[in-house]
Amino acid sequence: MQALTAIVVATDFSAAAGRAVRRGALVAKQLGAEMHLLHVVHPLDLYPGPDPAADFGLEHEQALQAVYKNRLDSLADSLRNDFAISVVVATRIGRAHVEIASYAASQPAALVVVGARGESTLLHLLIGATASRLLRLATCPVLIVKNVEVEPYRNAIAAVDFSPGSIHALELARIVAPGAQIEALHVYDIEHDERMRQSGMSETFILDRQARILQDAEKRLDIELARLGDGNLTRHVMSAYPAAAICDRSRALRTDLIVLGRHGRNGIQELLLGSVSKDMASAADCDVLLCY
Repeated sequence: MQALTAIVVATDFSAAAGRAVRRGALVAKQLGAEMHLLHVVHPLDLYPGPDPAADFGLEHEQALQAVYKNRLDSLADSLRNDFAISVVVATRIGRAHVEIASYAASQPAALVVVGARGESTLLHLLIGATASRLLRLATCPVLIVKNVEVEPYRNAIAAVDFSPGSIHALELARIVAPGAQIEALHVYDIEHDERMRQSGMSETFILDRQARILQDAEKRLDIELARLGDGNLTRHVMSAYPAAAICDRSRALRTDLIVLGRHGRNGIQELLLGSVSKDMASAADCDVLLCY
């Protein structure tokens, strides 16, 4: 997997965004990457009410850009002193998910870091429908920061369904959480069993099939972990509903990071791109990193 050389952190200067900024700076320091601080200004025509005069709208947006550029410059100076990293600042005008994805795409080998709550833009970005839009638009991994304490990751889960994206999740977990204990977790979706029961298949056939699939998953994970040769990697295989199982396993292990592929096969794709992905972002007690 290509090394991450640019960490793009979107901030609205809220407390949650502040934690995302600190996390982004820490990751940039660990990886020797360049950090990009980005603030997106909403143009006036995105707000309800009468259309502002074109000249006033442009003047207003440029004034806001100047104000936020000064705040970004001050924040960047502090980060350079605290983390000894290279920091670039940028402002954009437009819709948050579009501008964040576009800016990140202009930076090769980037990781986007955002807070799980915000004062305005990022609140809707990460809780509402815009989250799905950002995940679909972004051409790089997206890290949603939820941890209150910003420290090097100690325990992580990488959810693996053996699609290319999920293997990237395991590799990305090792990059973003160097030195952490990482569990490769495969969850057999029991929704498949329920559908077979509804179609009249025998319980013996269903359970035998599940056992074979779980055994095969264990073997495949053993092969993958042996290939990586990392003593901090373990594996766990289980049957459950994936979203709930990942969250429950994370709480049981007290992980501070969950890594998932945004695109997977069958139920996992629905998990990461549909409504359940929003539930995961809300229900998880720790940072969530989505890759593709």
